[in-house]
Order: sequence, then structure tokens, then C-alpha cells
Amino acid sequence: MAHNKSQDKRNRQTVVRTARNKSLRSELKTRAKSAVSAAQQGDETAAAEALRLAQKRIDQAAAKGVLKKNTAARRKRKLVRRVSEASQNSI
Repeated sequence: MAHNKSQDKRNRQTVVRTARNKSLRSELKTRAKSAVSAAQQGDETAAAEALRLAQKRIDQAAAKGVLKKNTAARRKRKLVRRVSEASQNSI
């Protein structure tokens, strides 16, 4: 329970930011899964495009403060490794 107007406003802002960050994190997971699944199916062009878009969204999330810089770098590194392993196994 807020005791003043400014705290009421901060609470409203927190709700909006939490919802936005949650949707962005969900999108990051979805894009990563699509890149890996495209690589597993053997479609190299689709996998490369999905990987590029996933990396772009990870960078944007880091720029907006949804992810920290090192977390973004770690996720991109891990995603590239997973996609390359999946494409190697599909051949």
C-alpha cells in the first residue's frame, strides 16, 4: 500500500515495465528455440537468419536494460554453439 502519490506512480510504472520485460524475455527464448530447431532440420539459410534475428534481439534487450551486457554475450555465445552443434548433427 503506497503512502503517497509518487509511490503510487512508481508502482504503476513497475507493473508496466515488468510486463514489457517479461514479454521481451519470452521472445528471446522463442527466437532461440526457432534458430535451434531450424538448424536441427538441416535448413542452413533459415537457421542463419533465425540466429541473426535472435542475436539482434538479445543485443536490443541488453541495450534497453532487460539483460545485462555479460548475460547477453553469454546467451549469444551459448546460442551460436547450440545452433552449430545442431547443424552438425543434422548432416
